Amino acid sequence: MKGQNKLFIAIIIALILGVGIGGVVHVKYPESAEPFSKNIKLLGTVFIRLVQMIIAPLVFTTLVVGIAKMSDIKMIGRVGTKAMLWFISASLVSLFIGLILVNWLEPGHVTKLPIQDVASADELLKSSKSFSMEDFVKHMIPKSLFEAFATNEVLQIVVFAIMFGVALANLGEAYSQPVVKLFDIIAHAILKMVGYIMWFAPFGVLGAIAAVVATNGFEIFKVYAIYLRDFFFAIGVLWLVLLLVGYFILGNRLFDLLKRIKEPLLIAFSTTSSEAVFPKLVEELEKFGCNSRVVSFILPLGYSFNLDGSMMYMTFASIFIAQIYGIEMTLGQQITMLLVLMLTSKGIAGVPRASLVIIVATCSMFGIPPEGIALILPIDHFCDMGRSMTNVLGNTLATSAVSKWEGQLTEPIDKI
Repeated sequence: MKGQNKLFIAIIIALILGVGIGGVVHVKYPESAEPFSKNIKLLGTVFIRLVQMIIAPLVFTTLVVGIAKMSDIKMIGRVGTKAMLWFISASLVSLFIGLILVNWLEPGHVTKLPIQDVASADELLKSSKSFSMEDFVKHMIPKSLFEAFATNEVLQIVVFAIMFGVALANLGEAYSQPVVKLFDIIAHAILKMVGYIMWFAPFGVLGAIAAVVATNGFEIFKVYAIYLRDFFFAIGVLWLVLLLVGYFILGNRLFDLLKRIKEPLLIAFSTTSSEAVFPKLVEELEKFGCNSRVVSFILPLGYSFNLDGSMMYMTFASIFIAQIYGIEMTLGQQITMLLVLMLTSKGIAGVPRASLVIIVATCSMFGIPPEGIALILPIDHFCDMGRSMTNVLGNTLATSAVSKWEGQLTEPIDKI
């Protein structure tokens, strides 16, 4: 674990350097902030693309191998049912926490934000207009596996991999063994690549943070202090609930799990990408003692169905926009909005700024000016930090919990 501690320290240093460098550029060389931000952001882009490069093959191979090795179709159904029960429960809890706290704290009533130029929201408005049940189905059912790979449509890859894995499991071990063994070797090779890619993480963190601070400076924290304060308080409450449930299931091993995922959590927070830590989570959960078959089955599903931080943020932001425009919503309308968000948010994993697209679509349905999304666009990056990190925690706990319920949680492979 010494190498991982070094990487963790390197990421912390990169985070501090990024804030410092970005701050200097913003204060001393404001005229250069935009080109500087555009160029240094490339470091973050390179890191994210390196990770995205291996997500599709890793999800596909690990899921196929995991299901094919299960052999027992009943076990697949049992594990899948437990996972979906966790995902639905966690999603509802996350949505309700966002709904309760935004009504209690009322950030939209106590702060006067300047109305932003809605041109910055045009792209999101266009993206949301076509969102429908048809759009959801298209995001879930692949018309081509190769297209799903090319566009990193995780849910489509999951659907195909489950069907393919079940088919292999039904062929019999003797017949399917060569294919399973090949995919197993590929999965381990990709996991080996993870180790190399993660050492570029500090550069990615530095680039992402420096770019944001150079462009927006520290004033953005003051302008939106109330909204950010209330949102991160809500995130804290959600963390407390998730950790309490995690402790109830895992006991003292929860603290060991948190130590192991501190690096993925920090990377997700810094790069605003929960996808960026998927390969590392697979590795750490297996070292923690989770069964590899359960990990390779649950974790990809979680990335499509268990985005706890994003779920909470969607209710919080939607009601906040309504408050800003002075639109009073009844309890019944808010509960209906919550259920709509519960359904429409599934299957949009991998869509750029997916939470914002869903918020715009939902606001339009409930008579809230969708242009209000422009109000939160300037600080969405900082909110995305919190929700990305929370998504990682939620999926980690879900995988660990299902492993424990299946009696498949063993002692750690290594010692911290």
